[in-house]
Amino acid sequence: MKKSAIIGLITIAICVCFLVSLNAKTSNYSTFTEAAKDAGEFHVMGHWAKDKGTFYDAFKDANHFSFYMKDEKGDVKKVVYSGTKPQDFERSEKLVLVGSMNGGTFYASKILMKCPSKYNNDLVEINQNGQAQKYK
Repeated sequence: MKKSAIIGLITIAICVCFLVSLNAKTSNYSTFTEAAKDAGEFHVMGHWAKDKGTFYDAFKDANHFSFYMKDEKGDVKKVVYSGTKPQDFERSEKLVLVGSMNGGTFYASKILMKCPSKYNNDLVEINQNGQAQKYK
């Protein structure tokens, strides 16, 4: 092949990658207020509102876990997660919820927990099937 054809193909490949990256979904942390304004999936960071407790009854419905969370702006909303209660939920320092608002309730599809550790600050992701995956 000629050098000009190779340079042309490389240029086209770079342009395609650039256009794809523009359309890629970028995820920034949102608040409950921002999630209520728009439809779609949001990442909301906050803390579990311990004074309001949790609701999980494995005998009644093992795939229903609800609790209240205070986001970074101080808004407290009810969170419903269609999965089992994450292990060590009560020990988590911070939560990142992935999901959407419907009415006054946030429906989470994933829960990322920052658990306290003496040696590292790992995030633990809990999927709806109850599997945990650690992130550094």
